[in-house]
Amino acid sequence: MERMKFESPDITAQNIDKIAALFPNCITEMLDEEHSTPEKKVYKRAVNFELLKQMLSPDVVDGDEAYEFTWVGKKAAIVEANKPIRKTLRPCVAESKDWDTTENLYIEGDNLEVLKLLQESYLGKVKMIYIDPPYNTGNDFIYADDFMRSQEEENEQMGMFDEGENRLFKNTDTNGRFHSDWCSMIYSRLMLARNLLTDDGVIFISIDEKESGNLREICDEVFGSSNFISNMIWQSRTSISNDYEVSLNHNHTLIYAKIRESVSFGGESINVEDYVNPDNDPRGPWKLVPIDANHAGGNTIYPIRNPKTGIDYYPPNGRIWCYNREGMQKLIDDGRIKFGLNDDSAPKRKLYLNERIAKGDKKTPSSILLDAGTTKDGTTEIMGLFDGEKIFDYPKPVKFIKRLIQYGAPDGGIVMDFFSGSATTAHAVMEYNAENAALLNYILVQLPENLDASLKRASNDSKKALQNAISFCDSHSKPRRLTEVAKERIRRSGEKIITEWKVSKLIDNVNIVDDTHYTTTVPTKDILDDESLRNTLDIGFRVLKLDDTNMRDVYYAPDDYDQGMLTGLESNIKDDRTDLDLLFGCLIDWGLPLSLPYKSEKIDRCTVHTYNDGDLIACFDANIPESVVKTIAKRKPLRAVFRDSGFASSPEKINVFEIFKLYMPEDAGDITKRVRVI
Repeated sequence: MERMKFESPDITAQNIDKIAALFPNCITEMLDEEHSTPEKKVYKRAVNFELLKQMLSPDVVDGDEAYEFTWVGKKAAIVEANKPIRKTLRPCVAESKDWDTTENLYIEGDNLEVLKLLQESYLGKVKMIYIDPPYNTGNDFIYADDFMRSQEEENEQMGMFDEGENRLFKNTDTNGRFHSDWCSMIYSRLMLARNLLTDDGVIFISIDEKESGNLREICDEVFGSSNFISNMIWQSRTSISNDYEVSLNHNHTLIYAKIRESVSFGGESINVEDYVNPDNDPRGPWKLVPIDANHAGGNTIYPIRNPKTGIDYYPPNGRIWCYNREGMQKLIDDGRIKFGLNDDSAPKRKLYLNERIAKGDKKTPSSILLDAGTTKDGTTEIMGLFDGEKIFDYPKPVKFIKRLIQYGAPDGGIVMDFFSGSATTAHAVMEYNAENAALLNYILVQLPENLDASLKRASNDSKKALQNAISFCDSHSKPRRLTEVAKERIRRSGEKIITEWKVSKLIDNVNIVDDTHYTTTVPTKDILDDESLRNTLDIGFRVLKLDDTNMRDVYYAPDDYDQGMLTGLESNIKDDRTDLDLLFGCLIDWGLPLSLPYKSEKIDRCTVHTYNDGDLIACFDANIPESVVKTIAKRKPLRAVFRDSGFASSPEKINVFEIFKLYMPEDAGDITKRVRVI
């Protein structure tokens, strides 16, 4: 029976497979120095790049004259992104909310490693990604991946963080790799993030002035410059600072599509106040819009005469009319062309409100956001959830994230944020769902930063928020970690949304008579107890935490052991791992979503777990009787997993296949791929 691998995909190997499919003659072998020993040589597949160049000639760019954006550590960042890891995500039911019913995920751990683990389960399934990565200000802390420095160098730069999680360091201007370190950090993560996007998916990345240019170059390379949508400018604050020559009141948000041609970008709601009907047009309110366009050839330059003034109008220089003569005349005859509000100016087309609403039209977003809230609003929102205490510094406002959701995922899907910080994205998703009856779910990833360590290195204006966060954790007997505060923010914001909805139901019982008088009806108990929104709105989340693999190291190096040692390896699962740990490890290894329902039941004293009505059925008990195997086989699961030590001998394991073939004869050829052991 085939064993589960329990490691993230080897993206390098996958890329070699793709090259081999196109150019099999370019695949060769080379010595695998990592796994070879003096006694035994191990070989691995490799690409003959010289031959590959010849196969692609003359379309190969070689030498130093190619245009590219590079920095110290770029090649290592690529290698690191493609390198598999042996980690897992362990479920934490007690820290979750509505574990059994929610489809939202909150994952604690290094986002580079988490993104690797999600490559199979969420490949091509994420509709929108929003990230607000650490800004390279010199005061912020950025991820320092192991491949970028020796351990000694890393320890020297680290802020001596939590239990071995030495993944953050202070990046100062005196560091010779000030920009390179940041570029390496973001590059590898964006490479992995792109794989997760749907074909019509988009990514929004907030950044400030310091690295916006470098980020644009990196995104052009990762996503392709043709998939660039916009650099949206968001007014992040309204107050004026005198710290610099020019007050910096904005942030950049770079927007890229996975495949731009596939994107259906959302827009703003139509402002009905822009539409009037001074001429009592039977088609209802309208506004005037231009009828000229960029010059694209054709016979669309001709005069249009104003019947009232007799003046002939031509399109502006360098432009054309949007319609040919015949099409324009039809619009004129239909009363859809008007020469200004007073009929004394150049022609424009009537755009009718009712027709736009019927078509589901949206207003094209502006590249400048002046009305999407500010960081001050974000702070106020969090203070409203935490008894007036400032817990986070400069959080994004919910309104801003909702606006991006409106553009990037208006019709639902998965929204991911792998620098989730204060968890504004989760709050925004829930509010958007409540307001629009939408079906969005989120995946948030955040490093569990140690608040005590953060306080030691914080600037004076950040210390108060961190002290408040620490006090909150202490008062609720929680570990002093950023993630604990963020999870509580999600819990409180979800309940706040439910409460506000109930208040709106109460307001519906108020009838305004005039400016000074109103009447009310006593709200019924049904209204006060109404849980209909709670029943339809997902305000829960499953907590998963990054950890080392569920399996002992000996499992992964079978070549190092001889046959005589195998009897000592029956229990290759770590002692502290539960059935739920193993189940979710199998989900990751098999590439199944982590948010679907499952049930556990007893069958002949064995615990059997059924995930999503048979996508996977697992039994991790020892000494599994044949009756249990038969019961599972009869249910015809798509996948089945057993504990290796659940069977006393190899013949018993072979018998498992025979049982599955008996009850699933139509699928007998796939049994070996569908039944595995751990």
